[in-house]
Amino acid sequence: MNAQLQAAGSAPAVAAKPAGPPLWLLLELTYRCPLHCVFCYNPTDFARTTEELATEDWIRVLREARAMGSVQLGLSGGEPLTRDDLEEIVAEAHRLGFYTNLVTSGVGLNEKRIRALKDAGLDHIQLSFQDSTREMNDFLSSTRTFELKSKVAALIKQHGYPMVLNVVLHRMNIDHVGQILDMAERMNADYVELANTQYYGWAWHNREQLLPSRAQAENAERVTAEFRKRVGERIRVYFVVPDYFEKRPKPCMNGLGSIFLTVTPDGTALPCHAARMLPGMQFPNVREASVEWIWRESPAFNRFRGDDWMKEPCRSCPEKTKDFGGCRCQAYLMTGDPTNADPVCEFSPHHHLVTEAVARAEQPRVVEKVLTFRDARTSRSLLERSSG
Repeated sequence: MNAQLQAAGSAPAVAAKPAGPPLWLLLELTYRCPLHCVFCYNPTDFARTTEELATEDWIRVLREARAMGSVQLGLSGGEPLTRDDLEEIVAEAHRLGFYTNLVTSGVGLNEKRIRALKDAGLDHIQLSFQDSTREMNDFLSSTRTFELKSKVAALIKQHGYPMVLNVVLHRMNIDHVGQILDMAERMNADYVELANTQYYGWAWHNREQLLPSRAQAENAERVTAEFRKRVGERIRVYFVVPDYFEKRPKPCMNGLGSIFLTVTPDGTALPCHAARMLPGMQFPNVREASVEWIWRESPAFNRFRGDDWMKEPCRSCPEKTKDFGGCRCQAYLMTGDPTNADPVCEFSPHHHLVTEAVARAEQPRVVEKVLTFRDARTSRSLLERSSG
């Protein structure tokens, strides 16, 4: 065993502290989306979600969360622009004092709507691209949206917003990082987020096709560093390293139930985007309970606070107050038990599952498996398969 872990054998348990406020609130307004991205983090069973929250429900959630101290608001989906009441929700959030961020594919954002959102007080727009080329962008989303996205990028700048460009990286586009950054520069982007794929949701089904090789990831980091050096402070570039190539897990959500609260289209409240998959968890719904009770009292939000839930090696690890055992969803997907150490951790007894996946990614791909694109029909098919 690592000497650091041996020395920590008597590390005291950390009791769950009283929860502070949910500083970061994410409202997933809808799962409807015109795109069909192969790496989408939406649940693969989203087809079971039918009735979305009404406008008044979302506004009540905003008021309750703000009263508790929430300050940062994300509006996402699916595609939030498919909601006709988006401007009304933004206006109430602005009135309450939230800093509001719209996460969008750009589909549906035209001159009329961006003016209305500006008038409503929207602070920030994050625009997603899938690649720097029309061909790959449109293939990965199974839509013809590249030209539209390019026009929306210009529209965002014209209306005085910072241009925030997000591109999810994976095996099929990571070698294009240089071209993606050049595209961002041509668009006068202020911020670029190169976020390597997190393997849950639809990306989990496509992991064998999407996980890049270590050499690809290292080259992408090098190209990004060179770009940063050339542009200086003119463009802020964030490169999120793939989990699978780390030895230590990331502090997922700074610990579940610590600062982040998401509400799904049907009102289910979650401590992270993907937590609905975790077994044995009964997540509360804002239709039936207040945000205050959900955050402070519900068993689901208290489940992974503190370290009473931890097994070894996490329980006696001195890093547990920094990484909180890593990602619970990743632990569940890879090991079948959400209380296990995140397999990304080199001290996890399941770390071999990560190294084996990385080893497979090093092999040449002669015959590619068919990708699973995100759509309602496929979601229903996956539901039927799991229930059968």
